[in-house]
Amino acid sequence: MAEQSIWMQKVTADPGHSTWYIERFRSMARAGEDLAGEARLVDAMVPRHARILDAGCGPGRVGGALADAGHDVVGVDVDPKLIEAAEHDHPGPLWIVGDLAELDLPAQGITAPFDAIVCVGHVMTFLAPSTRGEVLKRLRAHLAPGGRAAIGFGAGRGYEFSEFFEDAAAAALEPDLLLSTWDLRPFTDDSSFLVALLRPA
Repeated sequence: MAEQSIWMQKVTADPGHSTWYIERFRSMARAGEDLAGEARLVDAMVPRHARILDAGCGPGRVGGALADAGHDVVGVDVDPKLIEAAEHDHPGPLWIVGDLAELDLPAQGITAPFDAIVCVGHVMTFLAPSTRGEVLKRLRAHLAPGGRAAIGFGAGRGYEFSEFFEDAAAAALEPDLLLSTWDLRPFTDDSSFLVALLRPA
């Protein structure tokens, strides 16, 4: 049994946390805010009708946008309330309740690997620290040959970028391209956000 994620610790401490998070993004969508920036980058990385795993999918905004673009999307999140919201707001993809630290989709009958894996919204920093390396290994195991993972999170959240790169290397993932934003600005030593496009080593 994997250590409970920081996200689920927050939910345990505040049972309304998931509902607040869902409504926050629903409100932003109603206001017409751009919530598909990450999806646009990932869409540009893959061919049409690609298989994409949305790891830590939350209420489905990124995976839903990628499905709208014609891709075959599977979303996984540990929080059942977020998965329920994804099913309601973004029908089409397959949304699954699951812990990324125990991710084994072939065991659930989903045997085809993924052309891309997207992991946004600071998901890596909401994992239990003891599981971060294992999560990266499991994401690597679900990538198709030639596939890439797009992982984004901010600095100052308890997971140094240098630690992430070490964990990725241990998971046989290596940088293909490093950015500081989802709109393709380059990553530098003083960047406060990382978007890492990783390929199998």
